[in-house]
Amino acid sequence: GMDNESGDQMIRITGYCVWLLSAIFGWLPIMILKKKGGVGQGKSYVHTSVLVDSGLYAIVRHPQYTAGLLLSLALILISQTWIVAVTGLVCMGLMYWDIVNADQHEIRKFGDEYKRYMKKVPRTNFLLGLIRFLKNN
Repeated sequence: GMDNESGDQMIRITGYCVWLLSAIFGWLPIMILKKKGGVGQGKSYVHTSVLVDSGLYAIVRHPQYTAGLLLSLALILISQTWIVAVTGLVCMGLMYWDIVNADQHEIRKFGDEYKRYMKKVPRTNFLLGLIRFLKNN
């Protein structure tokens, strides 16, 4: 099947840890944006009217895209097959292109406030974001 039985077990375990991390980055934003994003009654969490830059959004600008990147990486580490690796890397490339476009959209929506946010918080590099967050708080 798609799973490389003889693959390295340590790499596979790392893959499952990355998968768990991706789930956190994927689900937390839904709750955060509903609570802090000025979302209208009965509207989807994506319809924010306020720039949210606290909590998870003080660490990365795009936690859900970060989740997607981490999920692709997790599947590569878990499967340890060429086909999944190539597919995963292509997906990661397309997602990153999407993130760059998302930033442009947010600049149009929030203007200079978003540009200041971009200088402060990394796109998807949550390790750098965490270091900056801990240094400033």
